[in-house]
Amino acid sequence: MTTYAIGDLHGCHAEFVTLLEQLNFNPTRDTLWLVGDLINRGPGSLACLREVYALGSAARSVLGNHDFHLLVVARGGGKLKKNDTLNDILSAPDRDALLDWLQSLPLSIFEHNTLMTHAGLLPQWSASQAEMLGREVQAALASETSGQFLTQLFGNQPDTWRDDLDGMDRLRLIVNVLTRMRFIDSQGRLDFASKEGFDSAPEGFLPWFQYPRTDDIQLLFGHWAALEGKTPQARVPVEGLDTGCVWGGRLTALNLDSGERTSVPSHQREK
Repeated sequence: MTTYAIGDLHGCHAEFVTLLEQLNFNPTRDTLWLVGDLINRGPGSLACLREVYALGSAARSVLGNHDFHLLVVARGGGKLKKNDTLNDILSAPDRDALLDWLQSLPLSIFEHNTLMTHAGLLPQWSASQAEMLGREVQAALASETSGQFLTQLFGNQPDTWRDDLDGMDRLRLIVNVLTRMRFIDSQGRLDFASKEGFDSAPEGFLPWFQYPRTDDIQLLFGHWAALEGKTPQARVPVEGLDTGCVWGGRLTALNLDSGERTSVPSHQREK
């Protein structure tokens, strides 16, 4: 019985199937943790959703920013972007079942001293706090006003956490921390403009994992393809899982028991 954590699929369904075959994954025995961004940019977004959905309890995923984007487009009045590959999902006969399932997913998974989120964890948040805050967002997604919540979700403000934040400001920042964060400053302020590697850090900002924590939990994250899974000068136990499959890189699985990584090459031409 093995648990594998897999990086951003982004619609790379063929690579996902190849990776599962290479792992000799058995859903009656093994478990997958998926770091979110199951869909978009790649050619097999619908197939990825269906594949993970069909695995049932053998697959556990957190929500990523692209997964939220799909929900906002489908149920919050949002608009498709130029490079989106979501039309097959939006026109699928099983669209509603897949969207309902996606909308029910958590923003974090915390077990055996390991926390997985799509983007990372603020240094001042504990794992249990991240779980609690993520459940606030889940409650909004499950409410009768979830469409209104999705309509107001996207935005870059506020950009700094305060315990007294409330309403949409609070929920928006929770989502942005857990699904969009890359660089932060010493006060925990998020930068949303820089999306490349370490050299693109704005003055006064560092990758979130280069700030120390007071606990020793292991952190798993995806989201940041430009890092290619590397986390130099990390001040915390951390594993980056996004190795840029949709950009011509690799799709990577981490064996949570042994620490061994298994990767398969992308079928996508480098973009």
